[in-house]
Amino acid sequence: MKILLTSPYYPPHIGGIEIHAMNLARGMKERGYSVEVISSTGADEFVNVISVPCIPVPYSPIPLKFPDINGDIYHSHIPSPFFAKNIRDRNCKPHVVTYHNDVCIPARVDGKLIPGFSKRCIEFKNEEIVRPILDKAEVIIATTRSYAETSPMLSDYMGKVAIIPNAIHVRDYQPGVNAGEREKIILYVGRLVEYKGLTTLIRAAEGIKGKIVVIGDGEDRTRFKNFSDNLGVDLELMGRVKFSELKSWMRKARVLVLPSKSRLEAFGIVLLEAMACKTPVIASRIPGVEEIGIEGGFVFDTEGELSYLLSLLLEDDNLATKLGRRGRNRVVKKYDWGKILDKIERIYRDCI
Repeated sequence: MKILLTSPYYPPHIGGIEIHAMNLARGMKERGYSVEVISSTGADEFVNVISVPCIPVPYSPIPLKFPDINGDIYHSHIPSPFFAKNIRDRNCKPHVVTYHNDVCIPARVDGKLIPGFSKRCIEFKNEEIVRPILDKAEVIIATTRSYAETSPMLSDYMGKVAIIPNAIHVRDYQPGVNAGEREKIILYVGRLVEYKGLTTLIRAAEGIKGKIVVIGDGEDRTRFKNFSDNLGVDLELMGRVKFSELKSWMRKARVLVLPSKSRLEAFGIVLLEAMACKTPVIASRIPGVEEIGIEGGFVFDTEGELSYLLSLLLEDDNLATKLGRRGRNRVVKKYDWGKILDKIERIYRDCI
C-alpha cells in the first residue's frame, strides 16, 4: 500500500501539525508501507518529502505546482486547506482528512487589533474552501469528540468523523521525581502570542510563591515580559530549546499550564508530554483541551480558579504526585503512537 500524505508544513518547520505528520509518516513507513509526503517545506532522512513551490501566505502556503503522484491512500492535514484542496480537485480517492482545528482569527496579532470585517472575511473564505474538501472525503479524523461536536464545520459531518487523538512516543519521556522533590516551577510551553493565554497565567500567578518558566518564542515575547515585571511575577523566558532540554524542564516542573481559550487550541500535545513525565497539568476548560487536561490534572474557567489550583498543586505534595502518576498511566494506555497508528491503519484498510 502506498500512502500519500499532504501537510502545509513539515519539519524542521516547527509546529504541532508538522510533528504529527512526521510521526505518522515515519510510523507507517516502519510498518512496511510506502510513504511520500507533499509539503511546502521540510525534509526527512526516513521518508521521501517533496517540497513544492508555494505562494508564501502566512500559515497557509498555496502550492503553485502539485506533483502528479498516485497513491492507494491520500491523507491530508488541515488547516491550511490548499494542499488538501489539490487532492480533492484531482478527485484522488480514498481521501482521509485530519481536521486539527477550526480557523479562528485572533483579535490581536503582534499587539495590533485585527478588524472584525477582515477576520470574518478570512474565516468565511476558509470555510468556503474546506467544506467541499470535507464533503468528498471518505473519512474525517478529529482528535476529540467534544471539539468535533462543537465545531461549526465538523459538527455537520459527524456521520463520517472518526475520533483518533494526537499522540507521543512515550519511550522518549522519562518520569520525573515525586512532587516533594521538585522545584516550584510553573511551566508554560508554546508560542508567545496573545491567544495562547499567557497573560491569564501571569495574572493568576500574582502573589503565588512559584516561578513561571516559559519555553517558546513569538511576537508578543517583550509584551509578556513587561506585563509580568509590572505585576511583580517571577517569569523566566527560555526561548526555544532543544528537545532534550524541554523534557528536562518537564521532569522538574511542579505543574504545566495550558491557558489558551481559543479554538485554535484543539488538543494540547504539550499536556501529553508533561503527563508522560509525571507532571500534573492545568488546562483551560475548552472543547478538546479539557478532555486531555482532566486526565492528568485540573481544568479551569476563571483566573481565580487557576490561581487556586496553582496554589494547591504547589503546596500539596501528595496530590501533585498522585495526579502525576495518573497522567503517566493514561498516556501509556491511550496516547502512545503505537496505539494511534493501529487506529489510523485500520481506517486506511477499511477505505480500500
